[in-house]
Amino acid sequence: MKQADRQPRLGIQGPTVSWLDPWAEEPSSRVMRTGTGSIVPAQDPTPRPHEFIDAIQELGADFYVHHVLPDLSGHTELFRDAVTRGLDVCLGNEYGNINGPHEEGTSRFDVPDAAVLEAAASGRLIGLLYDEPEHLQINASQYRKDGFYPHWGVTDGLTLAQSERTMTDTVTARSAHVRQLLERNGLNADGAPLVSEHVFPVLFHAHARGGMDLCPKIMKESFQPLQLSTALGAAKQYGRRLWICADLWGPDAGSWFTRTSGFPGHSPEEYASALRMGYWMGPSHLFAENVDVLLQYGQGRFRKTEFGEVWEEFARQYVPSNPLPWGHLDAEADIAFIHADDSNYGQNERLYGNRELTAGEEGLSVFHVWHLLSHGRIPAHGSCLHIPGYTFPRHKLKADYPPEAFPLPSGVSLPEEERVHPLFQPMNNVLVYDEKVQAERLGQPKLIVVAGTRLSDDTLLAVRNCAENGATVVIASWLVPEAWKSSGRIGTGFWLATEHFLADGGVKETLQLFIGNGDCWRQRFGNGEVRMYPRDSAGFTLDFEIVK
Repeated sequence: MKQADRQPRLGIQGPTVSWLDPWAEEPSSRVMRTGTGSIVPAQDPTPRPHEFIDAIQELGADFYVHHVLPDLSGHTELFRDAVTRGLDVCLGNEYGNINGPHEEGTSRFDVPDAAVLEAAASGRLIGLLYDEPEHLQINASQYRKDGFYPHWGVTDGLTLAQSERTMTDTVTARSAHVRQLLERNGLNADGAPLVSEHVFPVLFHAHARGGMDLCPKIMKESFQPLQLSTALGAAKQYGRRLWICADLWGPDAGSWFTRTSGFPGHSPEEYASALRMGYWMGPSHLFAENVDVLLQYGQGRFRKTEFGEVWEEFARQYVPSNPLPWGHLDAEADIAFIHADDSNYGQNERLYGNRELTAGEEGLSVFHVWHLLSHGRIPAHGSCLHIPGYTFPRHKLKADYPPEAFPLPSGVSLPEEERVHPLFQPMNNVLVYDEKVQAERLGQPKLIVVAGTRLSDDTLLAVRNCAENGATVVIASWLVPEAWKSSGRIGTGFWLATEHFLADGGVKETLQLFIGNGDCWRQRFGNGEVRMYPRDSAGFTLDFEIVK
């Protein structure tokens, strides 16, 4: 791969609470643009299309993530201007998910075929972004209130494995439909990949298996090493592109420009570190959600906020000065974590959108492993901040300030010790694979941990062979045959079968040999490695060491 091919494309997503759609001002004023369940009045005047394009290109963006309006208002005009201005476009389905129309029996909006073809024929379409499909599969009543309609279809009445297969089959069918649509019309079948954008660190593997590229959100309310090592592993296992969304919505509040409660929910300093963190993961694309926080518009001109200054420095200075020596598919694991993904991030119910399924102890073992791998910094009862034990400072802003008080030019100063979202937890070069991973994808990890509810026969055999050839394997005893439930040396490696990852002292003792000393988050790409250290005491900002 040439050096230039490793550099991610940089983009900016359109507005939600600041100004209206520059190509469809009046129609965009009539739809809900956020998931609040109401129409939010615009805070700024609406810029003209050419002013908006000029502004994001001056910030260093070479593509635009556009919120498609459900009635497709402004679609033709957008692509006419994209061609004229040399701007690539990724079409997002969020407004349609929120407002409809939905595909029958789902809470999902698909960009209509005619609009996809028009966009692709312009030569400027680079993807179809599906907003938080894992969230809307599990929490199907988030937007649609007339029933419970999971994003990819109903799974009630099915087993866990059947629920997964039903969802993945629908993803596969949708991915194939778009490819065939383009091919039948003489266009590049790969020209509009479906991209699965995740707020929760679940279902990456299922969407990748169904043919979608992956887009983890960073910042937001995630544990960053867990989110990224899961997405990296899924992209590696299934050979998919990795997009990264630097999402400025989040839990915290502080003395920074604030559009509304939780937006942004991260400081400018955290944002600067997060952009660099995402960059060193070697993504194919990296974009900011949303432009509202980067810019203000008024009196016929744009003005950069402190967040806009951070983005511009990243795009215009940091990226050109630090060319990537690797891409995300170069990722290699020292620790391979294998588990079936039951779509549980700590809610413990509605697995794969199935209201009859709840999490059992075997599924919860996944959280136990993350707790151990992170030196106890990630809790043992969930994989993101949407679990018991977290109170979000943004809720204070919502309670104390009416909507008409926003934006707040300098935010609200709150005690730093109340902030809940650091970027740093220690992790020692982990990649996550699902229960179907084949031997050739595993590479040569020093440690393999296997947890969760199920494991394919082929993967179990591959893991056993790794142990015989020198790896240390720690595996849930309910996943192995009786003859393999004894622990000890096998071949040149070590095999430890356990009934409970947290209660078994031998597990912690064994893992301690591989998880590092707790002051560094490492991610390896081929012979290179990014090492991230907490710059401040709580880990809200990072220092980076690049080993090539």
